[in-house]
Amino acid sequence: MDRWTETKLFVQAAELGSLSKAAESLSLSTSSASRYLASLEARLGARLIERSTRRIALTEMGNAYLERCRAILADMADADAMVTAAASRPSGTLRVTASLTSCQRFIVPLLPAYHRLYPEVRFVIEAANRYPDVLDSGMDLAIRTREFEKDSSIVVRRLATSRRPITAAPSYLAEAGRPRKPADLLHHRLLLYTLATRPNELVLTSRQGQSETLQVCGFLESNDTQTLRTAALAGLGLLLQPTFAIQDDLDAGLLVPVLPNWSLPPLTINAAYPSRKHVSAKVQTFMDFLVDHFERGRPSRNWA
Repeated sequence: MDRWTETKLFVQAAELGSLSKAAESLSLSTSSASRYLASLEARLGARLIERSTRRIALTEMGNAYLERCRAILADMADADAMVTAAASRPSGTLRVTASLTSCQRFIVPLLPAYHRLYPEVRFVIEAANRYPDVLDSGMDLAIRTREFEKDSSIVVRRLATSRRPITAAPSYLAEAGRPRKPADLLHHRLLLYTLATRPNELVLTSRQGQSETLQVCGFLESNDTQTLRTAALAGLGLLLQPTFAIQDDLDAGLLVPVLPNWSLPPLTINAAYPSRKHVSAKVQTFMDFLVDHFERGRPSRNWA
């Protein structure tokens, strides 16, 4: 028999003075309640309640047992209330992982406004230019630039898409010349991101739908967007990075588009978190905050 139901039934019967009323309060039939009580007494090897046709009375052992059971049920109710409150009110530590660029662009700028709404949430942000396992690393939320997760228990929510233009500093183009067609890229210094799906393969599509695939070798390769961006600004080569990482440089003219009639496959920006069931309030509210930011944000529309 279910020990938890046995305990609750015993306490209810003692407090209500009636086994039938106790059964009704727990949505049990009177016969089921009798079996639960008999099972409890049999397991303990002691008589707890004296029954009569009109009322019930606790034995001496029953009175002593009642006080301990009340304390246990009260502690359990407190524990349930604590978990329920934590699940419904954002609080505690939210652990987020993303690339350094994503932390700078997407996460940190949102924290002041989020903190004003949910001051009880603290943050641990792991800036990692890799894809740590969300479950094994203990992260609550990860910002990704890939379409899917290998683990089916991970939920992936799309936030935005970003173009991946080919750009360069004006100083580089003055030195090396401007590419006129995709094949010209083979004769230029390329700054490649090693964590791309296929970093040494460029698939370019024209506005007319023509496609060309190039096998390339990088002059400089790195797993960090900011390292490649700095190299491009210094005039070291052609950069192939998403618009969100270089929008300010494009606006300022520090980087300029190359081969504007050709494009690389766009990059998808996703949020990944464990399981749709029982998502904590801190994860849910921050996810909603992220989604709202991208839906309302003019920059994300420009990236696409």
